[in-house]
Amino acid sequence: MANTDNLTSQESSSSKNGNQTQKVEVVVANPSSGEVNILGELSIFILRVGFSLFMVHHGLEKLQDPQGFAEFVVGKYFPFLPGDPIIWTFAAGITQILCPIGLALGIFARISAFGLLNTMLFAIYFHLLDTGLEGFPLAVVEGHNYAFELSAIYAFISLYFVFAGPGRLSAFRKPNKVTYYPKGSEN
Repeated sequence: MANTDNLTSQESSSSKNGNQTQKVEVVVANPSSGEVNILGELSIFILRVGFSLFMVHHGLEKLQDPQGFAEFVVGKYFPFLPGDPIIWTFAAGITQILCPIGLALGIFARISAFGLLNTMLFAIYFHLLDTGLEGFPLAVVEGHNYAFELSAIYAFISLYFVFAGPGRLSAFRKPNKVTYYPKGSEN
């Protein structure tokens, strides 16, 4: 069994005016056990850095011709966004440059992944409005890829990092510990 299946809990209680407060800490994948799936962690690291390198390209592309992107994408497909489309273009471009840096380094990785997830959801929306589903999932399309396919793959990778975090090989790794107070106890 993988080390992540080992759950340990530690309870501490204190008496205060006759009330007991329980603090429960659950440690998932206890790092002190010495078992680390180095190939798994290395794979997560390579996915995180590789994904980030590819994502930066999309941000640079928007900033290379912000007026064109603002006019032909934001203005045309996102008229419900308030303000000037050029502001949204710069917001998307900067998000796709800064967030991959944070994700690659593991600094604010979940927040960075969440920013990228949002830009990819907008990209999926754009592609679905522009080309539709193109017969997804069983059609064979002329260009060999659905127009929304890359954006969807990027969104799924972003979603993974939002929930799983950056892995052990990151700059600011949090311990895998969750503290909660069971129902009925006071904090």
